[in-house]
Amino acid sequence: MDGIETYWIWLIVGLALAALEMIVPGVYLIWMAMAALAIAALAFVSGPPLAMQIIAWVSLSLIFAFSAKRWLRDRPIISSDPLLNNRTGRLVGETALVTKAIESGSGRVKVGDGEWNARGSDADIGTRVRIIGSRGSDLLVEPVVLLDGSAAKDA
Repeated sequence: MDGIETYWIWLIVGLALAALEMIVPGVYLIWMAMAALAIAALAFVSGPPLAMQIIAWVSLSLIFAFSAKRWLRDRPIISSDPLLNNRTGRLVGETALVTKAIESGSGRVKVGDGEWNARGSDADIGTRVRIIGSRGSDLLVEPVVLLDGSAAKDA
């Protein structure tokens, strides 16, 4: 190319793709950025024709992307808090207060400072229930049974 060397173009493209990776969700542009930076180094050292550089960039991009996919499949990232974005999953095991009687399998319960739709066996207002799971945004509940066999109620 006249005026500017191709390695500068590849360097700019690589840095631009790396910057876009920080803005755009997903982890795809970084592999193209790494390939562009590798082609910049290749163009600086040996200066192959532009068509060869583009073919090498596409090939390296695919190799980097599929290698990373395989690497992450074999070594998944383990979260320290797997229920971070699962609000209903975080509530399992908590106790709640029935605010709208659970009749015919559905009602409402208060957990903390919020109210949720609930599904479970029939329970009157004021009954304490334990959250045992969720189905969509509905909480699955069961009555809390005291040691004497009676259901827990708030006065």
